Amino acid sequence: MDFRLPNLDLEAVRTFVAVARLKSFSAAAQQLHRTTSAVSYRIKALEDGIGTPLFVRTTRNVTLTPAGHVLLDKAGQIFEWLQGLPDELRQVGENVEPRFTLVINNLLYDSDATARLLAHLNRTFPHTEIAIRSAVYMGVWDELIHNGVHMALGAPGFHTINDDFETHPLGAIHWVFVIAPDHPLAAHTEPLTNDELRRFPAVNVEDTATRLVKRVAWRLAGQKEMLVPDLRTKLVAHVSGVGVGFLPTTMAREQVRAGRLVERRVVQGRSPSPLSLVWRRNHNGRVAAHLRELVLAKAESFAFLADRIDPEVEL
Repeated sequence: MDFRLPNLDLEAVRTFVAVARLKSFSAAAQQLHRTTSAVSYRIKALEDGIGTPLFVRTTRNVTLTPAGHVLLDKAGQIFEWLQGLPDELRQVGENVEPRFTLVINNLLYDSDATARLLAHLNRTFPHTEIAIRSAVYMGVWDELIHNGVHMALGAPGFHTINDDFETHPLGAIHWVFVIAPDHPLAAHTEPLTNDELRRFPAVNVEDTATRLVKRVAWRLAGQKEMLVPDLRTKLVAHVSGVGVGFLPTTMAREQVRAGRLVERRVVQGRSPSPLSLVWRRNHNGRVAAHLRELVLAKAESFAFLADRIDPEVEL
């Protein structure tokens, strides 16, 4: 079949929809205030333009062919899209991005806050397609540089890695070494030495970078590493005694208070991890500007940042 879609006449498609829903050429003609012959002519022209019958006609009724069923389904989508098109075009004309992607460092990702943020953005920019991703370590920069992401919450470092982006320091994540209460190291004298630590696996969340060089969060020379997909899994691995390593202080605090983890001093600690808000230097859309305002004002959707990031870190 030769489907010459560019020849589709929207008025003919509207006529087709009326006939398909009323299952009658005469009823459709009455609804459209046209003659039955005019409706029949327009449907025949539509079928000729597409190159396939849309109706099976009998003396008693009219039924859709398989192609007719497809067109009826698509026609609803077409008219729904056309109805919203003026608002969508107006939004683009007002410098509102039609699509916007935000990547969030897994250290800061919060599912409840993300859901609230999506609801807010959908109300504020109803015609913008929003995508939110989570990434680990240099994977955040990878998303920005290579995958077209518009903004990142929690990119590693306080400074941009190239001139295509601007950054605003958010503060830093602080780390604490924790193990299960019944872990063999729990009975050792502090501070724990590297020789003592490397006897046990280090549990890490794998860097999601695919083009940039992956970095290792913490691992001693000669130490076995166990990679997990997210912080929640890493936490459970610590609690269950699978391995050792550092957790964000705010995440570990509740577990330590509950007695599920114990904190131990080590000879060589882990430095704080500086994080920044990053956006494209040449991107001045309203969604990007709105998100920057929300983050910097610590609006409801980003209030959790105050509990996870220490802003009192030297730049």
